[in-house]
Amino acid sequence: MTQQLTAAGPARRTPSRPSLWRSRNFLLLWGGQTVSELGTRISHVAVPVVAADALGASIFQVSLLTFLAWLPYLLFSLPAGALADRVDQRKLMILCDLGRMALMLSLPLVAIAGRLTLTFLYVVVGLSGVLTVGFTVAYRSRFPRLVEADQLVDGNAKLVLSQDAAELVGPTIGGVLIGLVGAARTFFGNAIAFLVSAVTLWLIRETPEQRATPASSRDRVSPRTAMTEGLAFVRRQPILLKILACTTTSNFFVMASGSIEVTFMLRELHASSVMVGLVFSVSAIGGLTLGIFANRLTNRIGTARVIWVAMAAPGPLYLLMPLAQPGWGVLLYGVGLAAFSGNAVLFNIAAMSYRQRITPPEILGRVNATFLWICYGVIPLGALVGGTLGSQLGLRTALWICVLGTWSAALFVVFSPLRKMRDLPAT
Repeated sequence: MTQQLTAAGPARRTPSRPSLWRSRNFLLLWGGQTVSELGTRISHVAVPVVAADALGASIFQVSLLTFLAWLPYLLFSLPAGALADRVDQRKLMILCDLGRMALMLSLPLVAIAGRLTLTFLYVVVGLSGVLTVGFTVAYRSRFPRLVEADQLVDGNAKLVLSQDAAELVGPTIGGVLIGLVGAARTFFGNAIAFLVSAVTLWLIRETPEQRATPASSRDRVSPRTAMTEGLAFVRRQPILLKILACTTTSNFFVMASGSIEVTFMLRELHASSVMVGLVFSVSAIGGLTLGIFANRLTNRIGTARVIWVAMAAPGPLYLLMPLAQPGWGVLLYGVGLAAFSGNAVLFNIAAMSYRQRITPPEILGRVNATFLWICYGVIPLGALVGGTLGSQLGLRTALWICVLGTWSAALFVVFSPLRKMRDLPAT
C-alpha cells in the first residue's frame, strides 16, 4: 500500500497511546479503589445495623449517622482543597486511608470489649467522613497526572464502573457477612479494604514530573484566599459554572427522592424487602452497563454533547418511578432508577474529565473541593426537604416533585454553550 502524500511530504502517523490496561500506575490505583469502594459499601449496611440492632438507636438517631457522614463535605471541602494543592497528594491519600483503617478497626475491637456506644459510633463516622473528604479531593486531583489527557474519559469510566459494581454486590456481601460474623466484626473487612488501598497507592511509581507538587505564586497567598480561589476559577468558566449548577440541582432532588423511596415502596407499593433489593439491583445494572460502554458512547456522541444528552434524554423514564404500582409494577421504579444511574455514569465521567482537563494543575485541588463543597453540601438539605414533602403532601406527590426537579437540572446544560458544541476543547 502506498503512503499518502501531502504537499509537505509523507503524512505523519499519530502514535497510538498505550492502553490503560498496560499502565502499572493506573491498574494499581484502580485495583485499590475497587477494593476500597467494596469495603465502603459493606460498611453502609453494617453501620445502621450496628446502631439499630446492637445499640438500640431510634430512627432519628440512625438518620444522624447519614448526616454526620455527609456533613464534612460542607465543613472541610474548601480547606482540604487548599491543603491538597500544597502537599504530596499521594502521601495525603495514604495517610487518609491509614486513618480510616484505624477508625474502622476500632469499632469491632471496642465492641468485643463491650464498650461500644452510640456516641463512639458517631465519632468514628464523623472522623471517617473528614478523612474521606481529604482523600477524595486529593484523589480527584492526582488522577489526571497519572494518565494522559486523552485517556481521562476511559480512566474515569473504569473508576466509575468499579463504584457501580461495588454498589451492586457490596450490600449483598455486607448482609452475608453480618449474618455470619455479626455487624460489628464486618468492620475488620472494611479496615482491610482501606489497607489494600494504601498499599496500592504506596506501590505507585511516578515520574519526577508527576511526583512534583505544582508550585505557583498562589502558594504564597493566605489560607482564606486559597480556599476561595477554586470558586473564583469556576465563576470565570461558563461551561464549568453550568455543570456545577446542574450537578447541584440534581443531587438535591435525587437525595430528596432517595430519602423517601424505600418508604414509598414499602407503604405505597406494598413491596417486600426482597423486591426492594431487586429494584436497587436493577438500578445498579443500568449504571454498570453504560459504564462499560461509556468511552465508546462519549466518542460517538461527542465529549461536549454527551453532557447535556445524558442529563436530558433519560428524563421521561424518571416518570416511571411515581407511576409504579403494587405487585410487579414496582419494577417500573427500578427502570426509572436504572435510567438515572445510566445518566449519572455518562454525565459524571464526561463532566469530571472536562474539569480535570481545563483546570490548571496548581489549583485543581481547590476546584475539586469547590464542587464537593457545593454539590455534596446540598445533600443533607435535600434529604430533609424530601422527608418534609413526603410528610406534608404524601409520598407519591412528593416523588413527582422530586423526579421533575431531577429532570429540570438538565436545563442548565441544555441552555449553555455545550448545546452548540460536539466536542470539548482539549485544554
